[in-house]
Amino acid sequence: MSEPMILRARVQAPVKEVRNALTDPALLRVWLAEHAEVSLPDRFAFWGRDTPEGDAPHQRLLHADDHTVRIAWTLDGVETTAELGVEEETPDSTIVTVSQTHFDHREAIEESSIRGVLQTYWCLALANLAEHFEGRDLTPRVDFTSSGLRATVTIDAAPSAVFESLIDSEAVTRWFGYPIEIEPHVGGRYAMGGLDNDPHPAKVLELEPERRLTIDWGPVGIGSWELEGSEGRTRLTMVQSGFDRPPYAAWAGNLSGLSELRRYHEVPAWQPIWLS
Repeated sequence: MSEPMILRARVQAPVKEVRNALTDPALLRVWLAEHAEVSLPDRFAFWGRDTPEGDAPHQRLLHADDHTVRIAWTLDGVETTAELGVEEETPDSTIVTVSQTHFDHREAIEESSIRGVLQTYWCLALANLAEHFEGRDLTPRVDFTSSGLRATVTIDAAPSAVFESLIDSEAVTRWFGYPIEIEPHVGGRYAMGGLDNDPHPAKVLELEPERRLTIDWGPVGIGSWELEGSEGRTRLTMVQSGFDRPPYAAWAGNLSGLSELRRYHEVPAWQPIWLS
């Protein structure tokens, strides 16, 4: 088995409060899942529309202490292991680490197993955990029961600023946290990892300043950002369509990116929540 996938994020809250958010069922229902039941040291379960294979709880608690929760989580017939850990960074900030076994990038790209969503699923969950403690509106979660991939948020910035941050390669690379190179014109290339590293870049289909950007991603469909401005704010709607089957892994990644895009525009002296 390959090495576990590891994610690390900074949450602006004391470590005891963050640890409580990892085990309090009412708080888990805020940032993680539609349904949650926790009774330590015996039970830790979550399920619902926004959980992969969330028709019923498929978790088994393996270990819990003041800094760690470890669960077995059966997905697509395979028992994986997920571990959530907290460590104090400062009295007012906490580093949260998620370790997840049985994640394969190939399964994410091919959408060949629900386990392919695990990385972006946890990215979105951690983004919402951070937003919860910042007192911000949470980013919409993935509905794994629906093929309608659509999310709308309001950003406290003008459409001109938001649109520029969607088409400027340097800005997108900053808030998305991954090198992206964009040719900002209709027919231009949109390359994950940069034009020199992406042999099959996406294509810009529509580019209407301050109103719409549409990208053809190939097998995972067509992605669009639609902007409406009012009183210096932007209503941003993100849609994914034109696919044979819902690309949930990519959609969860887009949603976690949407969370950071909002923070990029709204948080003073913004820094990404993600740590190497």
